[in-house]
Amino acid sequence: MKNIVLIGMPGSGKTTIGKILADKLKRNFCDADHLLEEWEGKSIKELFAVSEETFREAESRTIKKLSAASDLVIATGGGVVKRAKNMELLRTTGIIIFIDRSPELICADVDVASRPLLAAGSQHIFELYKERYALYQKYKDFAVCNNGEPETVVCEILNIIKKVEK
Repeated sequence: MKNIVLIGMPGSGKTTIGKILADKLKRNFCDADHLLEEWEGKSIKELFAVSEETFREAESRTIKKLSAASDLVIATGGGVVKRAKNMELLRTTGIIIFIDRSPELICADVDVASRPLLAAGSQHIFELYKERYALYQKYKDFAVCNNGEPETVVCEILNIIKKVEK
């Protein structure tokens, strides 16, 4: 079975939706950011303290490992789309689903201080969305909107998967 790969902005709900989806599909759930920290032995914050490039290299190593597996639900980091090679690897073994959540909704309920790229404040969320939206659109196979109801989003994704598997 192909992996289900969730892409989208930090705070879009990829981890929450991914866990529910994996449970319903009886698959393993992988949070790429958590695995990156485990496999690298450093936090994302520590990697970013060196440079964004250092973090992106670690992220690419993580994506390479995850792409070698199958039958997973993978929640990626929000910036995974910044490197085409990451997306090519993910596409080889996965269906890529863009979790689209507006910057307004992200700002309303995400603790930005806990996320390195969002710590600069809510305006930065709008800037990131503008910067990355075209990349999310470019790399997605399907998109679903998250208006704050994870179970609804999971149902939409399950319907997509049923159609794809036919």
